[in-house]
Amino acid sequence: MAAQPRQNFKKIAIVVHDLVMTALAICLVFVVRFEGRQLDEHLRYLPQFLPPFVACAGLVYWFFSLYRSKWRFASLPDLSNIVKAVSVLTVTLLAVDYVLVSPDFYGAFYFGKITIALYWLVQIALLGGPRLAYRYFKYARSRTSAVREATLPALILGRGVEVEMVIRAMEAGTMRRTRPAGILSPRADDLGQSIRGVPVLGLLSEIERIAGEAAERGEAFRRIVATPSALAPEAQPEKWLARTRKLALPISRIEALGEGARDTEIAPLEIEDLLVRSTVAIDRERLGGFLKNKRVIVTGGGGSIGSEICLRCATFGAAELLVVESSEPALFQITELLSVHAPGTPVSGMLADVRDRERIMPLFATFRPDIVIHAAALKHVPYLEADWSEGIKTNIFGSANVTDAAIAAGAKTFVLISTDKAIEPVSMLGATKRFAEMYAQSRDAEFVAAASGVRLVAVRFGNVLGSVGSVVPKFKAQIARGGPVTVTSPEMIRYFMTIREACDLVLTAASHARADGPEAERAAVYVLKMGQPMRIMELAERLIRLAGFEPGEDIEIVVSGVRPGERLNEILFARDEPMAETGLDGVMAAKPIFAGRAKIQSWLQRLEAAVKSDNREAANAVLDEAIPDFSRREQNQPAAPAQPSSLPAAASQP
Repeated sequence: MAAQPRQNFKKIAIVVHDLVMTALAICLVFVVRFEGRQLDEHLRYLPQFLPPFVACAGLVYWFFSLYRSKWRFASLPDLSNIVKAVSVLTVTLLAVDYVLVSPDFYGAFYFGKITIALYWLVQIALLGGPRLAYRYFKYARSRTSAVREATLPALILGRGVEVEMVIRAMEAGTMRRTRPAGILSPRADDLGQSIRGVPVLGLLSEIERIAGEAAERGEAFRRIVATPSALAPEAQPEKWLARTRKLALPISRIEALGEGARDTEIAPLEIEDLLVRSTVAIDRERLGGFLKNKRVIVTGGGGSIGSEICLRCATFGAAELLVVESSEPALFQITELLSVHAPGTPVSGMLADVRDRERIMPLFATFRPDIVIHAAALKHVPYLEADWSEGIKTNIFGSANVTDAAIAAGAKTFVLISTDKAIEPVSMLGATKRFAEMYAQSRDAEFVAAASGVRLVAVRFGNVLGSVGSVVPKFKAQIARGGPVTVTSPEMIRYFMTIREACDLVLTAASHARADGPEAERAAVYVLKMGQPMRIMELAERLIRLAGFEPGEDIEIVVSGVRPGERLNEILFARDEPMAETGLDGVMAAKPIFAGRAKIQSWLQRLEAAVKSDNREAANAVLDEAIPDFSRREQNQPAAPAQPSSLPAAASQP
């Protein structure tokens, strides 16, 4: 609470400063331009002219946002705004002097062209000078403090602009106890240069030699900081990263490069960061508009996807967050994480199983959410092939419970987290998820007919790097044990994306469903663009090389065989799903295909009876009827290994 009065005081101080400087600029111009009787004559009329001009100046400064920017981070955009504001005031003076106070009216000019030109220069200096001086004072003090506290010399990797921002962040103290000691660039043109006084020591490929020479001089680097340009494919990160293994230095990557030094964030470099394409640029303003001041429920909030969605909702301004989770350790972990990373967001956690309708319905009714994101699910193909009834209970009946609870509680947006395995499903996971999609679509159609503004949509995506059950952590653990690395098939192809990008795109898709006006065609199922597909065999080989080993020599790769319910290629859209445009980067959509509510209810009753009697054949019969593609699952399984050039058209989309 004390911070707000302090911020208000700072803004008032800036306003007073600028207005005083405006009056001072007029006085100084008169003193410099005139003398004797002329000066006395101009100063005599000053009390009549100055108050309205200063008031006008205050409005101009407000219009050009001079009061919104922090002096500590004063930069060229701020100076540009000052020049624009002063130019407007100068033109105003010119108009007043040559129209209202011209010789035709009063017999003489009050300012004159030379005086007005002099005012333009003096006013810019008086407004911009203190800001730049304050910034330099803060910079010098923070740099002195950072140098005094910094004990870890860092080697920065990347190109000029990104490196310069990282150095500024270090000087500002954002990266505590770290100081820039040298730069390695992917470009030979940068050799022999320096950035903010830090020399470019060599190319990325020379990292081992340069680090060794620094250690011999007694100036060993203690940390490596890699900017995005050092991790780009053209920089060949596998090669320089393999050379750093012998150095045993911690490596950090830049997670965010903001305009201000304090907006720069770093995180430990993980192998996953080098395995996917460049991520889609996220419209943060759009997500802020969608989530700000909204009450949000996330089911399965302790899982890999659910926990990241919770963090993103808090980041983009959710008013209150309810995390629903059946695992007590997972619930504790995410609520503790949110208390650290989003201390300003009210967060409550509830232990509840989505299969327990009597628990879910009143829980949602009490919280009254605006948005519900249903991430709770069973998702491991082999387990659901063996324990089929558990998949039906959670993925179908649990999803129906959450959907109904969200509607009853008055939520305006419901998002079902689905999977690409729901498209022409060949596994129990895919079939149960597709059925859940159909249920949400049938409920959504009811509100479309009523034009109530309620939206229920599903978002499909594939494999997420680093999530629980992902192949990458498994491969890393096998490599750490010395191998072998097990691959189910040399021809297995999958899509991959990062958890952060997947969750941001899920929220982007949800914001599209909520958008008012003809932004795009109406969609019920959103599909995230997963980039180019990757062979699992190539993924394993690349991971082994990134770890500093050679596949087949240091670490063996063993083919273990395709598991029940798996297919070689993932696809993004079913054959009969009509496409819909979204106009959003990274998000595609399909129009709804579903049965009527009465038909779906009859299928649910038959599934419930099949589960109670433990009759898998009866359950399969219902799923076959509801999802015709599921009855053709044997044909959907590729009989021969697929080549990259023979990928289905939907699977090869970017």
